[in-house]
Amino acid sequence: MVNLGNMMKQAQQLQKKMAEAQNKLNDIEVEGTSGGGLIKVTATAKGIFKRISIDDSLIKQDEKEILEDLIVAAINDAKEKGEAAAQEEMKNLTGGLPLPPGIKLPF
Repeated sequence: MVNLGNMMKQAQQLQKKMAEAQNKLNDIEVEGTSGGGLIKVTATAKGIFKRISIDDSLIKQDEKEILEDLIVAAINDAKEKGEAAAQEEMKNLTGGLPLPPGIKLPF
């Protein structure tokens, strides 16, 4: 029979590691780019945007719509990279053990 006390200890340790991983995601920064590096967006792995950098060559009034589209593309690129970093952290936390499909963890 399974030792319930050991299972509870393991669950508490996993919970603590998950909390640490969530906190670590705030410190991991990823950079998304678009337009060949003319637009750069920096965000945390949790999707909090920190900085947007726009190359001076893009600041032209008649190209405003293009600039806005490039910013959206850079944000989406940063978000995808942040999600990948979060998945990698979870993989490290679970020792590579895949979680069942549909399980959403709180980060």
